[in-house]
Amino acid sequence: MTLRSLLVCGMLALAACKLGGGASAPNLGPAPVDPELAKQKADSLWQVGLKQFRQGAFHSASETFQRVLLEFTPADPRIPQAHFYLGESYFGSGSQLQAVREFRKVSDEYPSNPLAPDALYRAGDAYATLWKKPQLDPSYGQSAIATFTELLNRYPDSPAAAKGRTQLADLQAKLAYKEWENARYYLRNKAFDSAILYMKALVATYPNTPSAQQALVQLVTTYQQLGYLEDAAEMCGALRQYHPDTKNLDKICPATGG
Repeated sequence: MTLRSLLVCGMLALAACKLGGGASAPNLGPAPVDPELAKQKADSLWQVGLKQFRQGAFHSASETFQRVLLEFTPADPRIPQAHFYLGESYFGSGSQLQAVREFRKVSDEYPSNPLAPDALYRAGDAYATLWKKPQLDPSYGQSAIATFTELLNRYPDSPAAAKGRTQLADLQAKLAYKEWENARYYLRNKAFDSAILYMKALVATYPNTPSAQQALVQLVTTYQQLGYLEDAAEMCGALRQYHPDTKNLDKICPATGG
């Protein structure tokens, strides 16, 4: 046997002796966590996050609340609050879509929590903030409308729902105005069929908006000009139902014609 072989065998034998002689292998697992120390750390981070948020340091607060959520135990009752504050911190720092995600976690994962209606309202608010001009892509506006509508359906008697109704009416008015502008474009170009399609869709979707009132008046006038008297009478009925305060209504829709 060569000298090299003897050395290798000796090393293997020595290792076997160490393991077989009662010496245990080193424990490479995570060190045990002291529950009390973990709670103190979570509580401390929570207070730091609240202080940062109240001072308007939203970027720092969002980072802190992310850490807080990692430190909380699964049963900690502050988890919905942490998601809500994280959402508000994102909102304050201009990250509305991240804010929506956190608000939805509160409303969807903790639907019976007192913060759930407010979280759903703020999710709609975040979408509405992203929709700056009615003439542009209406996707965010439609998402806001869908969220506020969900709020009214799920929590109809909540204070958040009362605020949501106002927001919803405003957003619907903006979308209706967009459709009204499209209809007017076709009217100016004498494309009456296309204009009528836009106006009827507007009235059907947003019947209580100021633009719907204008569209109904225009529909009556257009139908009368085209000789579609039955259609004009039908629009007069809608006008009287949804907008009875329309100026000169009796002149627009004479009793014999509507």
